[in-house]
Amino acid sequence: MGNLILGADDALIVVDVQNDFLPGGSLAVPQGDAVTPMLNRSLALFSSKGLPIYASRDWHPADHCSFNSRGGPLPQHCVADTQGAAFAEDLALPPDVTIISKAVTPDRDACSAFSGTDLDVHLKAAGVRWLFVGGLATDYCVIHTVKDAIDLNYDVVLLVDAMRAVDVTPGDGARAFETMRKLGARFALTEDLAM
Repeated sequence: MGNLILGADDALIVVDVQNDFLPGGSLAVPQGDAVTPMLNRSLALFSSKGLPIYASRDWHPADHCSFNSRGGPLPQHCVADTQGAAFAEDLALPPDVTIISKAVTPDRDACSAFSGTDLDVHLKAAGVRWLFVGGLATDYCVIHTVKDAIDLNYDVVLLVDAMRAVDVTPGDGARAFETMRKLGARFALTEDLAM
């Protein structure tokens, strides 16, 4: 998109940059740790301009329905108050970040940061129109968050260098980008954001 000047109706959403989704975690995204330098640049920029920042996280009970132990498709991950659920150690979230916890009850899963949370309420209260989105994983929680954001009439800019895909089936990440593009999301690099 070129040189983007941030405005008063912009917000940053960092999706699920948690230890269990990083290399060595129980549900690791390949090269998931590569997103933090780009996100940190964006976090510093939004913070310096006093713009709202939201960080979503899976915050599961130990008996969550998505886990293999409950017949779900996934290994246990991001159990509330465990090291696996903690944000990446090198993710420089500012003190005033708003944390959005999702999938917090045993019998309901949630990929989108909007699903079962008050994120939309926060954004509307802050007068946000444009959402700049990065995080993990492109083909799971990022795309679901973006779809819901667009359904809720937000304009979305994908920080494409600040996200990584799982690619369970090769090309899933690329297909997710194409789906989001067709829905109206715009693409940018973190270096496109003007200081």
